[in-house]
Amino acid sequence: MPSSPDKITAPASPPVSASASVRVSASASASGTWKLGDLVVNRLGLGAMRLPQNGAVFADNTPSDRDRALRVLRRAVELGVNHIDTAAFYFSRLRSANELINSALAPYADDLVITTKVGPGRDPSGNWVWATPEQLRGQVEENLRQLGRDHLDVVNLRLAQSQASASVAEHFGALAGLRDAGLIRHLGISNTTPDQLAEARSIAPVVCVQNAYGIGSPAEDHAFLRSCGEQGIAFVPFFAIVGDGREGGVSGTEREAVLTVARDHGATPAQVRLAWTLHQGPHVLAIPGTGNPDHLAENVAAGALRLTADDLTLLAS
Repeated sequence: MPSSPDKITAPASPPVSASASVRVSASASASGTWKLGDLVVNRLGLGAMRLPQNGAVFADNTPSDRDRALRVLRRAVELGVNHIDTAAFYFSRLRSANELINSALAPYADDLVITTKVGPGRDPSGNWVWATPEQLRGQVEENLRQLGRDHLDVVNLRLAQSQASASVAEHFGALAGLRDAGLIRHLGISNTTPDQLAEARSIAPVVCVQNAYGIGSPAEDHAFLRSCGEQGIAFVPFFAIVGDGREGGVSGTEREAVLTVARDHGATPAQVRLAWTLHQGPHVLAIPGTGNPDHLAENVAAGALRLTADDLTLLAS
């Protein structure tokens, strides 16, 4: 069904293009809002994946500076971020994203929405494991303990690349049971396909889809994004800034079109990529991750960057 008009509010800030305007710490509210079920979030949020360690995520790198990570989380909330994406498997040798969130932000503000994901897990050595339907309750309870919550706002079922044609009925059904039991408020699905989304929706309501997406994504990804909007489902891209760099981060090279638009607006390439993401539809959210307070402020400010029709045409070329 088409998205209902009460899902969004218009961005509060006027268009900006000067360097002094784009780079400063604008509020996340400038990005507009969306409802994840009954939970209103600013469309510019924060991903917690990069908080526990330095360098490439999930590699054998040094733990992050704890105080700096806590400052990022507290500053994000000060800048109006009220949607944080995390997971129990976001950890390094000495750091856990969920524990950092708990330490920095508990007791939580009433409007703060914390989204997490289950399915994958990592043993103490960092090796990956994938939960059976029966093991999902343990993963949900692990997130509850680490975050210090009695329920989880949104839980995404994260699928593996190898599961692109697999049925999600048993796993999603298990999460639907935990939702009915009051441990989960809303459900989403991540790294998924249109067919899997349809199967999940036949079991329980789905408030969001989390998939890799950004400038240069193939046509079928754009079509899936539009379809989610038509169904009133939030589309929440990951790797919107880093693109093919994925967990390794920004590659060091950039498309000439992105550089051109960035120069025209006095913005950074990352800000252009985030602004482009938000321009793809009112149901599209952004969850850029960073462990750097300066990068955080720039990411949040991207929610106030308005691209022109010519910008969007150039970025699509």
